[in-house]
Amino acid sequence: QVQLRESGGGAVQSGGSLRLSCAASGYSFSTYYMGWFRQAPGKEREGVAALYTGVGTTYYADSVKGRFTISQDNAKNTLYLQMNSLKPEDSAQYYCAAGGSWIRWDHANQYTSWGQGTQVTDL
Repeated sequence: QVQLRESGGGAVQSGGSLRLSCAASGYSFSTYYMGWFRQAPGKEREGVAALYTGVGTTYYADSVKGRFTISQDNAKNTLYLQMNSLKPEDSAQYYCAAGGSWIRWDHANQYTSWGQGTQVTDL
């Protein structure tokens, strides 16, 4: 099972930018989707963005389209989430996740590997 570790979280003023990184190690035959999820206190975990590994197809939640960009650096085995124009509602714990081939990109319960999370706070 792939090991994931997020970094890059922090506190930033509204309208600012932040770049999250997810370092992946190990290998999994079932790792086809890579995604970013977030969860705020008292709220359900929601899909933010995802990409279909290899093909490069990207998916975004309506709430972040045009503001967030998911990308990957295969040479560094790292997934990124560039977050621009941050809003108060973006404040949450952000998680990197990996899933298999037969999942819906924004269904958290279908992902099999998770990072520990990194906090993002909009001031």
